[in-house]
Formats: sequence, structure tokens, C-alpha cells
Amino acid sequence: MSAFAYRNGVMHAESVPLSKIAAEVGTPFYCYSTAALEAHYSAYAGAFAGQDADVCYAVKANSNLAVIRAFARLGAGADVVSGGEMRRALAGGIPAGKIIFSGVGKTREEMRAALEAGIHQINVESIPEVEALSEVAVSLGVTAPIAFRVNPDVDAKTHAKIATGKKENKFGVDYDHAREVYAQAAKLPGIKPVAIAVHIGSQLTDLAPFRAAYERVAALLHVLREDGHDITRLDLGGGLGIVYKHEAPPDIADYAAMVKSITGNLGCRISLEPGRSLVGNAGILVSRVIYLKQGLHRRFVIIDAAMNDLIRPTLYEAYHGIVPVIEPAKGAATEPYDVVGPVCESGDTFALQRALPAMARDELVAILSAGAYGAVMSSTYNTRPLIPEVLVNGDRFSVIRPRVSVEELLALDRVPDWLKD
Repeated sequence: MSAFAYRNGVMHAESVPLSKIAAEVGTPFYCYSTAALEAHYSAYAGAFAGQDADVCYAVKANSNLAVIRAFARLGAGADVVSGGEMRRALAGGIPAGKIIFSGVGKTREEMRAALEAGIHQINVESIPEVEALSEVAVSLGVTAPIAFRVNPDVDAKTHAKIATGKKENKFGVDYDHAREVYAQAAKLPGIKPVAIAVHIGSQLTDLAPFRAAYERVAALLHVLREDGHDITRLDLGGGLGIVYKHEAPPDIADYAAMVKSITGNLGCRISLEPGRSLVGNAGILVSRVIYLKQGLHRRFVIIDAAMNDLIRPTLYEAYHGIVPVIEPAKGAATEPYDVVGPVCESGDTFALQRALPAMARDELVAILSAGAYGAVMSSTYNTRPLIPEVLVNGDRFSVIRPRVSVEELLALDRVPDWLKD
């Protein structure tokens, strides 16, 4: 059952009317459900309960400290891709020993911070990167536990901008060169290869690409062990999709069974890095209709949220459900609308010719499945302040990121002396 549902004609987040939140914090705002976050994490933890596995939340999907804290309280680890995300994970209560640092372009400063914090594992993606890590580790007098992210050349059959496991993608080392790079890394001081990592993309709705990638990783594991490497961990990444429209993603239990069938006898601890599937459908974006505009051929609904608040429709041509907060009458007629924002870009569009019930000025609308890659990718384009994030828990809610004011934005800029009167 969704955490966002109509009750007495008004959409609620758990037991809180969205209209009440809007009245108190204004629009637009993001709203997340604690119950949904916990249920999604528990589904992973339960499915993998019989395996030697860690669920490490992919922080890039939604890095709000309250969201991280909710997962930390359930025992989650974290997958981070920047020094800033590592600091967020630590501040959110994730123990350093449960953090994996991924990413194709870590700086020496980020490496130093990770090693000083004592994180679980650093996933490297090239020989130059592992050489730099070796220098940093030696300077600190420590040994860095690493995995190479291996690119298995598997087509994830997802959007081109979120596919990461083919030869033409920037991520990882080529599968055919993996044996060589592990041999080179093992000779470096301060480096200990302990794992193999793989991540082929995001929003996958079929288990077949996962199976193909994991079988290649299992085969590589045997080769590396024959070469004398003590590989005891497999980092299987994330990528399970969610329902935005009519998708049918695999059941997590089926995913866990598939993982066990491939890795169950390998003697390795498994790391899983779900992101979108933990937070995507645990959040929505609530906005208000500013104007209705009748064009020659189209009718526009102009709302106060914009592409700077939720860029996925612009960046990925992504679909998000849009529903009125006040429940339409049963059988209410619909008409096609273009739902757009106020930013001065033609791409500032949430939906084209979307069938919706008759819209009205000042009406509240909810943009669904916005918990992942929403607030975390927002910007201040057009000098639009960052909007609030709200976390609901039963019949109560809290603002977990306040609205930024224009004055606060302006205060970040500095005018040099030669431009002052």
C-alpha cells in the first residue's frame, strides 16, 4: 500500500494531509514517508537475510541527513561517490566500517579523508587512480582495501544516461583487462585488493542483465583467486527499478534468489547498493497551480515547481505521475494539459498532453515517485531558492531542509572592490 493516498477526499502522506503541510511550509516542497523508507529497506534486508550480505544505501539518490539517519537506524551501510557524500553518511550515523567509496574521479584529498575515516572499501576504476591511492596510503602508513569496478560489457537496457556497464561508458576497467590491473595493483605498496565491484546501471526492470553481469564477475573471481588474490567480497552495485508508470520491476525476493544462485558458494560477503528502489516511491513533490493558459492548440498548467526543483523530466525525458491533492469526483472527465514550470526554458516541462481532471488556479498537485534524484539534483537556476524537504512519520511531520531565501542566495556572492561604488 502506498504511503501517499486519498483520505476523506484529500491526499495524505501517511496520516498527514498534504494540504496541511502546504499551508505551513508553502509550495513547492518535497515530502518523504518514513514508513515507506523503512518498508523498502526491510524488503531488502528480509530478502537477503539468509545470505552474508550488506545493504549499503546509495546516498546519491537522496542525501538528506534525515533520510540517511532513517536507514542508519535500521543497520544500513552506505555507498558514496564523493567526499561530501562520505561526510553526509558519517554525519547521518553510518559507521565508517559500513561505507564503500565509489566513483570514477576521486581526488587525493578525498582518498586521504576516506582512509583517515577508516571506511570499509574504496572502489577504484583505473590504474592511475589506484597509483594515486597507493601514494596517499603510504603517506598515511595504512593499507587501502580496494575493489576494481569491472565493466562487464553488459547492456542494462535502460536509459542511455543511466547505463554504466558497456564498453563505451566511462566507468570501470574493461573486463578483459581485469586480471592485468589486479596484478598491477597487488604490487603497489599500501594497496590490498579484497573485492570485485560491478554496477551496470539504474532503473533496471529485468533480472537478465544482472545475471549476465554477476556470472561474469563470478568467473573472474575464480581466475583472480587462481592468481593468488585473496578476494573475499563481491560488490554487486544497485540498479533495481521502480514503478513510475507501467513498469514491472523484479520482486526483490527473486533478485535475492538469483544472487544466491550465482554467489552462494563463492565464500564471499556481498554488498548491495540500492538507491532509487529505497527512496524513489517514498517521496513526492507538491506544487501549486499558478495559472491556466489557453494557447492556440494546447492548454497549459503553469505550476510553481520547475526544472530546477525536479530535473528528471528535462534531463531524462522521465515520466512522473501527476495527480491533484484534492481527490477528483469518481468518473470525472479529463482533458489534455501540458504541465510546465515558470523557468525561462522550453525544457521546463513536467508532462505533455497529460490527461488530467479539470485544473484550477491555486490547486495543489502532487508529482509522484520523486524521492530519488529530485531534491538532490536541484539547483538555483533563475535565482530560484532551494525548496523545503519534509519528512512525515505517522501523524507528524518535520521540515528536514528549510526553504532557502533569496537573501541567503545573494549573500553567497562577493562583489570585488573595483566594482563597488
